[in-house]
Amino acid sequence: MSDTRRRVKVYTLNEDRQWDDRGTGHVSSTYVERLREICLLVRAESDGSLLLESKISPNTAYQKQQDTLIVWSEAENYDLALSFQEKAGCDEIWEKICQVQGKDPAVEITQDPIDESEEERVDELPETSHLVELPPCELARLEEIADLVTSVLSSPIRREKLALALMSEGYIKKLLQLFRTCEDLEDLEGLHHLYEIVRGVLFLNKAALFEVMFSDDCIMDVVGCLEYDPALVQPKRHREFLTKTAKFKEVVPITDSELRQKIHQTYRVQYIQDIILPTPSVFEENFLSTLTSFIFFNKVEIVSMLQENEKLLTEVFAQLTDEATEDNKRRELVNFFKEFCAFSQTLQPQNRDAFFKTLANLGILPALEIVMAMDDLQVRAAATDILSYLVEFSPSMVREFVMQEPQQADDDVLLINVVIKQMICDSDPELGGAVQLMGLLRTLIDPENMLAPTNKTEKTEFLSFFYKYCMHVLTAPLLANTAEDSDERAEIQEGSTKINRVCPDNFQTAQLLALILELLTFCVEHHTYHMKNYIMNTDLLRRVLVLMNSKHTFLALCALRFMRRIIGLKDEYYNRYIIKGNLFEPVINALLDNGTRYNLLNSAIIELFEFIKVEDVKSLIAHIVDHFYKALESIEYVQTFKGLKGRYEQEKDRQTQRFRRYRREARPVEDDEEMWLNEDEEDDDEAAEEKSRSDEEPFPESYEKFMEAKKGAANGANGPSSANSKAATSASATSPNGSSAKAAALPATPVVKTAMVGLVDYPDDEDEDEEEDEEEEQSPRKRPRLGS
Repeated sequence: MSDTRRRVKVYTLNEDRQWDDRGTGHVSSTYVERLREICLLVRAESDGSLLLESKISPNTAYQKQQDTLIVWSEAENYDLALSFQEKAGCDEIWEKICQVQGKDPAVEITQDPIDESEEERVDELPETSHLVELPPCELARLEEIADLVTSVLSSPIRREKLALALMSEGYIKKLLQLFRTCEDLEDLEGLHHLYEIVRGVLFLNKAALFEVMFSDDCIMDVVGCLEYDPALVQPKRHREFLTKTAKFKEVVPITDSELRQKIHQTYRVQYIQDIILPTPSVFEENFLSTLTSFIFFNKVEIVSMLQENEKLLTEVFAQLTDEATEDNKRRELVNFFKEFCAFSQTLQPQNRDAFFKTLANLGILPALEIVMAMDDLQVRAAATDILSYLVEFSPSMVREFVMQEPQQADDDVLLINVVIKQMICDSDPELGGAVQLMGLLRTLIDPENMLAPTNKTEKTEFLSFFYKYCMHVLTAPLLANTAEDSDERAEIQEGSTKINRVCPDNFQTAQLLALILELLTFCVEHHTYHMKNYIMNTDLLRRVLVLMNSKHTFLALCALRFMRRIIGLKDEYYNRYIIKGNLFEPVINALLDNGTRYNLLNSAIIELFEFIKVEDVKSLIAHIVDHFYKALESIEYVQTFKGLKGRYEQEKDRQTQRFRRYRREARPVEDDEEMWLNEDEEDDDEAAEEKSRSDEEPFPESYEKFMEAKKGAANGANGPSSANSKAATSASATSPNGSSAKAAALPATPVVKTAMVGLVDYPDDEDEDEEEDEEEEQSPRKRPRLGS
């Protein structure tokens, strides 16, 4: 259906008394055979599905608001609204509703929203009939009027009757005329009564009354009445604020008078709701739901009118990006867009999509790059809020923009790098802006929102871009604060006390590094390939673990959490990297320095080793027991380290038994050799036992030498690498005990694996061994990696 008159948006009121969008479609009034009634039908414009089927009941009270809204209730807590694109369409459907109910289309509410049984009960009470009879609007009767208004608030039926009476007699304007008289006469008692009256009328919660009270010629008098709260010693000066302090700033002239009036009205009504009216009590929480709806639909209308005004938006963007624009002017322009984006949240998804696409086409993202680099803190804060709206709505749109930038810009001015630098340079001691910016970055680099089927390569392309152009900017503060030059290392070695001079002691710096580590920890878990390469190439984990010495425990915990997330992946590449760099040393030093204190740091470190034990990460267990068990064996308040030792011994026994089995498994022999073997069987058994005893020297040092020797033998048998094996053995022998060089020469798991390949000689596995040998010969990278 192409008729724009019938185009509507469907809203329902949720439990929080906020309007939820249900979609856009076209409305019609149709007789439904199944219900045997005339119904309002709304079919979605996207797929024709039925958004709404509502029977026009003769007893339902329909309200017409703001010329383009029809609101009604279908149940006690189920309110509906139709927002029409054009006034003509609203009038047409309103006439149909009035025709079904037998009402005059000139009314704005079809009838009193109470059922027949309630009407009967009301009619049975003789004292209720006079509730609709308002006293004459005179100064002497103000107390009586105030008592009447406040007395009806507890009864929905009485509120409806009073609202109808106020609307039919033009009573509101008469009351406001009395307000001016009371102010002229300085009649404080009368002004207090008028406060009670106007507040009570607002709590009647009727849109038709709001239309009168919030019109241009009435709203300031309404604000004036609300200044004279009897509970206050002196009246508030709200009118003075609205007329003198709060200035309406037009970044570019708004020629549309209707738009200007709507903006003024919305601001003032919002002020009444947020500032003037007291917080509603439990019994009053639903009294102002219609006021909230009034503001909501005003904002929808303002955004729609601004979005349709292409000339105005084009002029705003032109001034925003013009280098000649003054700073004050640019600040106003940015604040305009901030409010514009905030109002856009009232739009339904389809319209919001069109809204942000309009901003993108006009160049909002390049403009944000300019203003986010300005020195003005207010401008940067407003620009950050705008970027938050854009990222929340469509992170893919922002990613697409930044990936196009390197072709025409330097790394320093990339939008993401600008965001990172603003995060790093946040002057707020609590880093409020930095936290917000980190949330934006996290959303942008989160693979979970990169799974759009229309662009399956987005994840790969964007992560490659991010790690190439942006990651070094993000980690720069971390690397700078953990750098150790030769002079600093000398000072640390010469000093008798354990002091890390490069560890940041400034609280704000520590907070910033904690934020960066939180983001990097997220990357470890979600960017396994890219982050692994980055950590290996920059030796990042070693630099992070320098922070284990920080006096700020929260920062040490962040560094530990980073390592814990790496170990949690159970990736053997990471394990070999940790072993080669002897990276458990700062963690164990922190545990020992913590002493007997039972705190979060102590628990987190023990949990790390407990994870390694429970998951049986063999290479790490062997490394920890080999190098650190003597320092850890005195810790007996947990069984973690004894458990690691037990796992280690089990693995040693398993390897030893496997080696014995390999030696005992003889290969098939000829018959003529069998007799000779039988004759010397006893001698062979004794020799085997003696050899076995010699192999079982104190563990781990002899065991390592044994496995290293077997590795050399295997290399000599399988390929021309005996020279390399001798060099590796020599390097291992010359490494100092307990140093990272020793760990680098002897990674536990790869060595065991290589030795096993050389020792296994099952008769029925010859084909498998041949395949493994062929695979080793065809993969030149495998042997250097294992021997690294």
